[in-house]
Amino acid sequence: MRRSLLLAALLLCALLGTAQPASAHTELVSSSPKDGATPAKAPTHLTLTFDEAVDVSDVRVLTVDGDRLPVARTAHSNVVRVALGSPADGSFALVWSVVDEEDGHASSGRIAFSVAAKTAPTGSAESSAPADGAKASAPAPSPSVRKGLVAARWAGYLALALFVGGLAFVALLWPGGAYEPRARALLGFAWTVGLLATVAAVGLQGAYTSLGGLRDAFHPATYVDVLGTRPGIVLAARGLMWVLAAVVLAALLQGAARSPGWRVGALAVTFGLLRTTGMTGHNSEGSEPTWGAVADFLHLLGAALWIGGLAMLALAVLPRRRPGELAEVVPGYARLAALSVTGIVGAGLVLAWQVVGSYDALLHTSYGHLLLVKTAVLGGVLVAAYASRQWVRTRLDLAVLLRGDAATVRSFGYSVAAETGLVLVVLAVTSLLVTADPGR
Repeated sequence: MRRSLLLAALLLCALLGTAQPASAHTELVSSSPKDGATPAKAPTHLTLTFDEAVDVSDVRVLTVDGDRLPVARTAHSNVVRVALGSPADGSFALVWSVVDEEDGHASSGRIAFSVAAKTAPTGSAESSAPADGAKASAPAPSPSVRKGLVAARWAGYLALALFVGGLAFVALLWPGGAYEPRARALLGFAWTVGLLATVAAVGLQGAYTSLGGLRDAFHPATYVDVLGTRPGIVLAARGLMWVLAAVVLAALLQGAARSPGWRVGALAVTFGLLRTTGMTGHNSEGSEPTWGAVADFLHLLGAALWIGGLAMLALAVLPRRRPGELAEVVPGYARLAALSVTGIVGAGLVLAWQVVGSYDALLHTSYGHLLLVKTAVLGGVLVAAYASRQWVRTRLDLAVLLRGDAATVRSFGYSVAAETGLVLVVLAVTSLLVTADPGR
């Protein structure tokens, strides 16, 4: 374990030391007229220039009264033109927002300027002062919507891990688990939560990108608007994958785990769930989005196999305390978990290089701080996993000999429970990372 941790630390240093800083979410570079400007005459339009290409449907410009202004394309993909009216007092106060096409993150701000008043006395504060709306803080998504989105993503990650990892555990290590009520309940629970979390995420994503409130997440119009965007399409595809997953689950519960057709269908659904989950993350940020997508897929797959198998082991296998099952299932899961953790660490290093990009971003951004917290908690999980592995090596034979004696298995159960609890914390931090600005 010490050698593995040392190697991981050296790789992280090498990756962060040689990587280029990653690009962040879509941001406003400049505007014409500028914020706080005092043009001689009232402009007919406002030009907004962003740091990357945008779609006009993803750009919203509102007056302080809430009226939406028309946005038009220009010859440049990162520049849009906003038609302006003629306010009576000659002052303009506008709120802009833009949605990142890749992950659906919303950026926003305020722009205010006023036409120079020719009749105002020289030096008068009213002659060049921008509208009061400019002095207010920039608009941002509702805290309740952001928390709801984080909760939906946490539930989605948990459901994905329980479902994919549980399917793999039953299919590869414990075929008899398809008839165990606890295993069936766990898989059914994961499917239900996954589907509901995806549906909720669509409404919350719409309310988040439109800077609306929590009530907006339940309006049909919000769903219609967000399903016309790339993040909305990805969420819709994920919902379809969960619907197809119901067919795979039903066939498994009928004993089709050894059928070649079932395995092909399970692999297809697993790939779809993992890919659509990763497409709304930060893996596309950076200079090598392809490598980021591959690393994110492997990261999610490793986490699902590890966490889902761990939950199946803790909630379905251990309570039975059957020595034959313990001898057959536990060593196989130990090998699968070790392989999964290796994939998680390797893919995580690539993602850290892709999204964070530098030591400075790791140490001085909120995203970097959350990533360090996640790494620290993951270290605690690995310690608990190491304790479980030692039990497998030294006491499994004794547990089998004593026919699953409760006192002998109890220490292993405590270790698995601690590992499971820490994993839930890791998933919570992961959900926060998805909605946080990447390091830059």
